[in-house]
Amino acid sequence: MDKTTPEFASLHQLLDHIARTAERQERVSLDMVVRAVGQRSFAPLLLLVGIILFSPISGIPGVPTLMAILVLLVAVQLLLGRRHFWLPQWMLKRSISEKKLLKALDWLRRPARFIDRWLQPRLTFLVRRTGTYAIAAICAVIALGLPAMEIIPFSATTAGLALTAFGLALVTHDGLLAVLAFLFTALLAMVIALGLM
Repeated sequence: MDKTTPEFASLHQLLDHIARTAERQERVSLDMVVRAVGQRSFAPLLLLVGIILFSPISGIPGVPTLMAILVLLVAVQLLLGRRHFWLPQWMLKRSISEKKLLKALDWLRRPARFIDRWLQPRLTFLVRRTGTYAIAAICAVIALGLPAMEIIPFSATTAGLALTAFGLALVTHDGLLAVLAFLFTALLAMVIALGLM
């Protein structure tokens, strides 16, 4: 395991870091990407899951469910007070071709540049210790619904947007973004509930 966790100040920095990790690799495993973003930190891991679900990769069968398990494992361990997250090897061994990963990252670069312009530290008390626990709990609830979203077109992508927003809020210490992510998640839950009625 890496003894240091990379510091990311923007979404673009994270995408560039993942792209460098994937260079000249025939297959890129989840383990490689998780190690690259920092396996000991909830914020970049959450952001990583959100990016994967928001990208075209989420269309690969089984990916939303795999990401749901990852979020649940990390969120529950955070809520239990663990400082080092454990992830099963069968999950970490899952891989994707370098070509598919880099294509998804390129697709994300334009929205990343737009998003990064609006992020800044504000209302930071909302993304400190207690705020992180609240976000972890909400993300665990989102994760519980992800497997069902595999059969509802674009719903996993929408959940990915919410997870990305929460991850970005924690990474950039942007409490306003956290509030907007909470509101978006509540709206998403209402829409899904009404759709199931």
